Amino acid sequence: MLFLRLGLTSFGGPAAHLGFFREAVVARRGWLDEAAYAELVALCQFMPGPASSQLGFALGLLRAGWAGALAAFAGFTLPSALLMAGFAAGVAGAGAGGFGGAGWLMGLKAAAVAVVAQALMGMGRSLAPDARRKALAGGAAALALLAPGVAGQLGAIGLGALAGLFLLPEPAAEAPGSGLSSPISRRAGAACLAAFAGLLALSPLLAGLGPLAALADGFYRSGALVFGGGHVVLPLLEAETVARGLVPADAFVAGYGAAQAVPGPLFTFAAFLGWMAEGAAGACVALAAIFLPGFLAVAGALPFWAAIRARPGARAALMGVNAAVVGLLLAALYDPVFAQGAATAGGAVTALAAWLALVEAKLSPVIVVAGAAALGQGLAWAGLG
Repeated sequence: MLFLRLGLTSFGGPAAHLGFFREAVVARRGWLDEAAYAELVALCQFMPGPASSQLGFALGLLRAGWAGALAAFAGFTLPSALLMAGFAAGVAGAGAGGFGGAGWLMGLKAAAVAVVAQALMGMGRSLAPDARRKALAGGAAALALLAPGVAGQLGAIGLGALAGLFLLPEPAAEAPGSGLSSPISRRAGAACLAAFAGLLALSPLLAGLGPLAALADGFYRSGALVFGGGHVVLPLLEAETVARGLVPADAFVAGYGAAQAVPGPLFTFAAFLGWMAEGAAGACVALAAIFLPGFLAVAGALPFWAAIRARPGARAALMGVNAAVVGLLLAALYDPVFAQGAATAGGAVTALAAWLALVEAKLSPVIVVAGAAALGQGLAWAGLG
């Protein structure tokens, strides 16, 4: 029930989720001490996948084994997943013409511009704070724009890792935490890592079995190759859905805007995209496929975490990857988010208003998204959309 309550009330994105989890499991219940919690957060941020969802999964794993991990995942994820699938069902039922002409759609797309721009600023400050990493982010953005699609995304991530190893200064060593211990053996951890890599290698070969298998392939790769989670997965999902003709570009951006107004993890955007592509079955497949690699990675790395974190080369590569994903988010802000969300005068005005509400007034994303949808509809009624 704890994680179901968190799934129903945890608004504010991954950073806020980490605070909610700490209050619930460290401050109130004492399941972990501060050092162990900090180590677990570091592990989830180090591995690919959605950090806050991985943290919930890992907390359940530490508390009650595999059953606890699955219960924590279901409680935290299902509320927002059901809301996003319901929104997709409504969009699909409205039909292309009714959906495309709605003023509230323009507002949702404009809200997405503001949300992604705010995320880009925050991530840039923390993940690309110096000249070298800013240059690396710019190069990654250029590569993603010049080579659109999965190849450009993966190339940027790979080059980021290499640049981190050879061009960035070696990070200082960090002492491991005192209270984090693994509930699973190294053998079980190695099996999870092998499953992570095996599925990543085999999923493209299985994609030809049908539309759902192809969907699983694309969403598994998106979940396996994104570092930082949250907004960073946007360009990968765009390449797997919009670029392949599975989801219209305006629906993609509107769904992403709607995802800001629901509690829980942003990765449940996959439920919206899966439903738009292949109905209810597609939503289930996309949701499972995008979360699975992150969970395998965390469960697999947990028994080896202390040794991994002690290696400067691993931390340096991650620094480069983090800077590259800032560049990927910059490219996604340009196309499709800005191209779809601020393509008209009404969209640009709504995006600017949403930006000021988020950054200057510091309003909740829920209020901003709802307000942007209302403003978009009002402009449409006034003939100004």
